[in-house]
Amino acid sequence: MTTAQSVPRRGGVVRNVIHLGLGQVATTVLTILLSATLARSLGASEFGLLYLLTSIATFAYVVVDWGHGPYIIREAARHPERSGELLGSAIAVRSAMALLTCVVAVASTWLLRYDLHTQLLTGAMILGLLPQYIGLGFGWIFRGHERMDRDAAINVMLKLATLIGAVVCVELGGRLPGLILVYAIAGFLTLSLAMAIYRKLQLPPLRATMSTSRELLRDGAPLLAMSLAVAVEPYFNANILYKMATPAVVGWYGAAWNIAGTLIAPATILGATMYPRLSTAASNPAEFKRVFGTSFRPLLLLAVLGAVGTYLFADVAIALIYTTQKFGPAADTLRAFTPVLLLMYVDVFFATGILAAGRAGRLASAKIAAVVLTTGLVVVLVPWCQSHFANGGLGVMYAMASGEFLMLVAAVVFIREAIDGHLIGDVLRSLLAGVSTVVVIQLLPPMTPFLGIPLCVVAFAGLALLVGAVTRADVDLVTSSLSKGSGAPPSATGIASAGTPDVSVVVDSSSDRGR
Repeated sequence: MTTAQSVPRRGGVVRNVIHLGLGQVATTVLTILLSATLARSLGASEFGLLYLLTSIATFAYVVVDWGHGPYIIREAARHPERSGELLGSAIAVRSAMALLTCVVAVASTWLLRYDLHTQLLTGAMILGLLPQYIGLGFGWIFRGHERMDRDAAINVMLKLATLIGAVVCVELGGRLPGLILVYAIAGFLTLSLAMAIYRKLQLPPLRATMSTSRELLRDGAPLLAMSLAVAVEPYFNANILYKMATPAVVGWYGAAWNIAGTLIAPATILGATMYPRLSTAASNPAEFKRVFGTSFRPLLLLAVLGAVGTYLFADVAIALIYTTQKFGPAADTLRAFTPVLLLMYVDVFFATGILAAGRAGRLASAKIAAVVLTTGLVVVLVPWCQSHFANGGLGVMYAMASGEFLMLVAAVVFIREAIDGHLIGDVLRSLLAGVSTVVVIQLLPPMTPFLGIPLCVVAFAGLALLVGAVTRADVDLVTSSLSKGSGAPPSATGIASAGTPDVSVVVDSSSDRGR
């Protein structure tokens, strides 16, 4: 029997989004500082090797996760009293799986004929990340109980500890082995904080059982298929790019992708916030459609604004974070990410709805087809772009856009009952506002980014109001939602504003791709 002490108070939707949003702002700033520190200290070539290592490790941990993240969040939301056995069993299973995948990953680098140094660093990276992956696993339970503030806290702790440790490491002359040790120490600190928060919330005691472990392996398998399909793409991309281009090109791509992962974060925030609600509403088609549509509109606006900003100010971002001298070509790679960003926002949210509706198997099948298409195009486009533009990373971005478009088509088919004329109209109006913003900004005389970026946001907001992408009702809904008390019962009527995928060269393991 669930007691009041064993189940923490749930927060409202808007407050959960605000908590995750503030946490994301904090982690974004820390990630940017960390990325800039590492890139400027290591240089493009060694930064490219770090990107390769984290790509391999991230893919390995998708197997370790075994689809547990979405499954545990869903089950904790539906059955809060099971939180302790779900998390305890997951920790036991993940620890054993991590050791096994470490062996397999190192063997794969040997088969790919990487040098011994790279092989040893691969194994060290996977083992060094285990503490933080266990610590971040507590966030599944916090999210299932809709305590996104606690999930945000452990993510901020991880990024802050990693940044401080990395700065000390590079100042002392440490290179990649030293950074891996930093990741391990930051992981232990994150795990300690997560356990303290778990106890403070008076959640059920952690315990591992064979029956629950078997349940996680069995019922997580369909979700694993989807997670693998998502993670295998950046894994292939990193290895193909490393083989077909130069290490410096991989470094440029890693720098661009690091910023790209930050830009995608709002989509994963909204998906993480709405997943428990969509899971609960899945049995009621009318409620599911309402929650889905209410959440999609603000995400779409952020997606278009993000795409506009990426296209117009890619050079500014690269110069500010990495310096043009070492990473100038990364701006072209980031600009090529513009259509991918827009498609990813929509695909991430649609995938969240499809997973909540229990259709992970169908989505995984579509993702496998998209991965096959993307990988095939990467093999063709990387050498072509390398020979024509001396930047094979452009080929990866072009290939990814094709794969994401295929996923969009499939997602629309899988969740067509939640899509109507109003949603399609929102898409068209938002795109119109975005294109108009690009035209307006490019017609203006050159100006400093400190003026151009705010002006871009203001222009987009004004044009969105003009074409009807934003209405007075949206403003009223946000205002009324923010006025609710934090102790109010959970309601799906609150508007949610928009986030890894991300494989980050600074080990952004708080990404929600596998969670």
